[in-house]
Amino acid sequence: MGTDIKNYLGAILALVGAVLMILATFVPAMADLCDQNWYTVGSLVLIIGGIIAHVVINKYFSKEVKMDTEA
Repeated sequence: MGTDIKNYLGAILALVGAVLMILATFVPAMADLCDQNWYTVGSLVLIIGGIIAHVVINKYFSKEVKMDTEA
């Protein structure tokens, strides 16, 4: 996948969404956020959007993939 940060952007978004959900579950100061739909849905959107972005970026926009298919 290379060293280009855009190749990892989708994975980073998915990890941020997962960390937000985990923090709201286990950190007592953030426990009220678990009951709020906007927080839960926002984290879920980050996770799903991150996975989709990761696949799309690495399939269509990655320079390494384009070089491999042209050769």
